[in-house]
Parts: sequence; structure tokens; C-alpha cells
Amino acid sequence: MLKNNPVMKKLVETGEERIGKLAQQLLSNEKFVTAVQTLVSRSLAAKGTLDSALRTALSAANLPSTADLEQLRSKVDDLERLLSSVEGKVDTLLASKAPQKK
Repeated sequence: MLKNNPVMKKLVETGEERIGKLAQQLLSNEKFVTAVQTLVSRSLAAKGTLDSALRTALSAANLPSTADLEQLRSKVDDLERLLSSVEGKVDTLLASKAPQKK
């Protein structure tokens, strides 16, 4: 109902134009872009520091980290594949040794 309203259409178009112009002005402002880049860089550095501190805390509490769990999951997956392969070979061997019905 509101989508077909010409006044609403005009308001949406005007809003989109103004937001586009504002975004264009911000992105063309070198200080703004530099500030955003600095913010992102510092955020990534803080995340790295937090991750390191978390790993240290987990290790001190004798708890596994996410990397430890991923490594364990990978080993379990490898073991599942190996077991499946062994099961297949055993099934084939048993089928070949089974007495054949006449």
C-alpha cells in the first residue's frame, strides 16, 4: 500500500539520493578514510591481543582452545575415514570367504 504511494516513493528517492551524496562525500574525505582505516587496524590488533590472552587463560585453566578442538575434530575425522575403509575391506574379505549357495 505504501509502496504505491507517490509521496512515499518521492521520500524514499530523496532519502536514497541524500544518503548516496553523504556516503560519497565521506569516502572522498581523506581524513575520514584514514580514520576508518586506523579504526579497523586497531580493532584487528585488539582482537589479536584478546585472542592471545584468551588462549593463555584457557591454557592456564587447562581447558582446550578453539584450535585444539579443531585439531581434535580433524583427527577424529581421519579416524572415521580409516575405520570406514577397514570396515569396507573386512566386509569384502568376509564376502569372498563366505560359502556360496548352490
